[in-house]
Amino acid sequence: MKKQLLHTLNERIQDFVDHNRTDLHEKARRKRELCSKRKVDIIKVNANAQIRKVIPLQEEKQVYYYVHLKYLLKQDDHFYIEEEVEERVALFTDENLVRDIEVMKEEEEFEGSQEVAEDERVHFLYDRRKAVQYAEYWWNSNNPAYKSFEVDCTNFISQCLHAGGAPMRGYPNRGKGWWMRSNNWSYSWSVANSLRWHLPSSNVGLRGIEVQFPQQLQLGDVICYDFEGDGRFDHNTIVTAKDAYGMPLVNAHTTNSRMRYWNYEDSTAYTPEIQYKFFTIEDDS
Repeated sequence: MKKQLLHTLNERIQDFVDHNRTDLHEKARRKRELCSKRKVDIIKVNANAQIRKVIPLQEEKQVYYYVHLKYLLKQDDHFYIEEEVEERVALFTDENLVRDIEVMKEEEEFEGSQEVAEDERVHFLYDRRKAVQYAEYWWNSNNPAYKSFEVDCTNFISQCLHAGGAPMRGYPNRGKGWWMRSNNWSYSWSVANSLRWHLPSSNVGLRGIEVQFPQQLQLGDVICYDFEGDGRFDHNTIVTAKDAYGMPLVNAHTTNSRMRYWNYEDSTAYTPEIQYKFFTIEDDS
């Protein structure tokens, strides 16, 4: 039974790869348009489904599954592989696929504080190479040393920054500092909007300087995304590479992504009102 469901899903995914799958047509269109703007050729696309769980209903089956997409891209003489893992849910009736949609997740609500620096001195040197290595190793899995979240983007970025040497501070006050400890954590560690405010307002330990343009970012720096343009930031990524024109490529969690173009115009969350914040990490060097 599960084998037949998987076969059907993989057939549908192949339709998407061949630009025929109607319910993912918008996603395919956005990817092609973004690549065209960047003067990037899509050389090859591989896609595979992996079933996560099957929930039997009365006369239907609800199938939660992952789609792992790999794009071989060429920009000028530069080749690289972009990857994305999307979570979807499909509804089957009598083994016929009747609905298939992306699973959308909402982050915990918390108003990030514009914190005032505390009277503590936490010195560190940021190792960008180690932060990027961590982002590459864990981009599509969860480090068991940390708690994982359903909306995991900011938790993942915090782990990358910590791997680069950024020190935790502020425990046990969840509204202060930046930390995860004893199955507890600060909001700035796990909530996108809170990290967005922590980086420019902190002047000890982990902190960031806002820059105007994405090409000013270095490897290991952070981009924050306000998809709706409403002032509340929803997502964070870490810069792990640059493309042939010096523009950032990023890794992220929730929709696990590797070497993705920074502006997310191919995302289903993208809107024309999107706003970005670009932060370069400042240390004590």
